[in-house]
Amino acid sequence: MNMKMNTDTDQTRGLLAAVLADLSDVVGGIDERQLHDPTPCTDYDVAQLRDHVVGWLNTFADGFADPGGQAPRASLDGYQAPADAGAEVTAAAGRMDQALRAGAASRPLRLGDSAMPGDMALGMILWEYQMHGWDLARATGQPWSPPDAAARESLGFAPGMLTGDYQGQGKAFAPRVTVPETAPAFDRLLGLSGRDPAWPDR
Repeated sequence: MNMKMNTDTDQTRGLLAAVLADLSDVVGGIDERQLHDPTPCTDYDVAQLRDHVVGWLNTFADGFADPGGQAPRASLDGYQAPADAGAEVTAAAGRMDQALRAGAASRPLRLGDSAMPGDMALGMILWEYQMHGWDLARATGQPWSPPDAAARESLGFAPGMLTGDYQGQGKAFAPRVTVPETAPAFDRLLGLSGRDPAWPDR
């Protein structure tokens, strides 16, 4: 059982590393003139979503790196991404990967007084960063193509978190968007997560 868990975690770690490498390029490719453009994540414009993505990535990386799994903050109040946000993503991704290689996903990740099993947190991060990477890429006209295996893995993970308590009008996740069953795995993951793969068809 432990062997399987370690193998699964290592696979997820490798997929996340690939997603975050692409995210670094996207974040670093944002033009200042785009900072207040809308994104598919309707609560945030480009600048706000960039800060959200970079700030939480740093938080998760530092939490995994901490011997007790304690993240340094439980909110991003006042956080602003540095001028070289792409380099910041690369640095945080490196810290996270090193911690995961050392077994950090085997212990809880703690945000304030809350805790989540480390392997569950890793699955959540893989899913959310595929979504937010697409949000930023689509909003700024950049390419985004995470590994197909990452989308397939998150298709198995996300439904467990997208319950009626969290998804729907006025909730943390927008209502699901109908996407054909024959669509690519990533498009189906977008629809499941409340995003229209055709955005910005507005």
